[in-house]
Amino acid sequence: MDELTEQAEHDARVLGRSLGLTRRQLLAATTGMAAAAAVGLAGGHTHAHAATGAAADVANGPLVPPGKRGIILYTVRDAVGRNPLTSDLPSGFKEVLAELARIGYKQIEFAGYGQNANSEGGANLGTPEGAQLLRTWLDDNGLEAEGNHGQIPSTITDATIAAFDAACEVANILGFGHIGTGSDPTSSSYLADWQAAADRWNFFGERAATHGLKLYTHNHDAAYSFLLDSTPDAVTGLPTRSTGLRRLEWFLQNTDPNYVYLEMDIYWAHVAQHRFQSYTAPDGSVVQNVFDPAGLVAAQTTRFPLFHAKDGASRPDLAAGYSIVPFGAGDIDFTTFFQRIGAKGYHNSMYEQDNASTVNSLGVNAPSPSLSLENSAYSYGNLAALRG
Repeated sequence: MDELTEQAEHDARVLGRSLGLTRRQLLAATTGMAAAAAVGLAGGHTHAHAATGAAADVANGPLVPPGKRGIILYTVRDAVGRNPLTSDLPSGFKEVLAELARIGYKQIEFAGYGQNANSEGGANLGTPEGAQLLRTWLDDNGLEAEGNHGQIPSTITDATIAAFDAACEVANILGFGHIGTGSDPTSSSYLADWQAAADRWNFFGERAATHGLKLYTHNHDAAYSFLLDSTPDAVTGLPTRSTGLRRLEWFLQNTDPNYVYLEMDIYWAHVAQHRFQSYTAPDGSVVQNVFDPAGLVAAQTTRFPLFHAKDGASRPDLAAGYSIVPFGAGDIDFTTFFQRIGAKGYHNSMYEQDNASTVNSLGVNAPSPSLSLENSAYSYGNLAALRG
């Protein structure tokens, strides 16, 4: 899908929010609006070719547009889980969402629907009723929810299909564009397991599309390691060497681009760049091959509608090569990354910091009840400052 069609789809979703419609109810309208945009009938939302001077201005504009600056709530999970009866700090979904909107964030990615039991709405808002409450708070603060790190069924049965459909209905109430998981499709390094995962993701991806959603997998460093797909062991029959294809490269090639999408965690992709620089070929030779995260995205940029904008300070003494820090406090070159990946304005960038409640902008371990929200403000400023 091109940028113009994506813009029309986004416009339809915004309209639907104002009318209180679900994603499913919007599906027909979105399709029509996207088609209108494609032939130049979408009114003020069509994108005319800019003059040379204007194009230069755009080229030096924000790399992450204001409406695409988001945060995954895992970053502020301590605040979401905080007991409002024992603290004056923002606590629970309602107050935390209001604070994130005040900082400037426009997009939210959920990491489950649990909060402190004493917060408004109770402990679990992962029901249709709870989702309606969350939607009210999102709308009140001008926030758009983009996805959730849930669970993709490990089997395909009537029961798992029904559970997946129920999760999609909650996603529709919340106005998601995407539904996903926080883990790799499989932790295996073997081709057969990735084939099984691809078959399952193709099935549930197509199922998600019937709900108007894009199914995505969030990835860690191991998913960018080399697939073992050659030279079976004489005893186990399991492959022991690689033809040089990385696990997620194979997954991209063997899943339907219309139904299966990825959320690159930019930090973990750079950890993979540090860790997985060679493989043992079928002939036993060691082949050097350094991973290029931006290059993978650029080759098929619309397969990556979501990113985790997570920063890392260079630590060559660590196995990972980096340590997690607030966005803008590390050494990952996000300016070059976003300049290289194409489709400017298409991607939804979610700030994430696993240790936001403990590690400050100096990279120092200094736990504080207010630190995750302070880091969220600091990181938002740096995300907004990216230019190119």
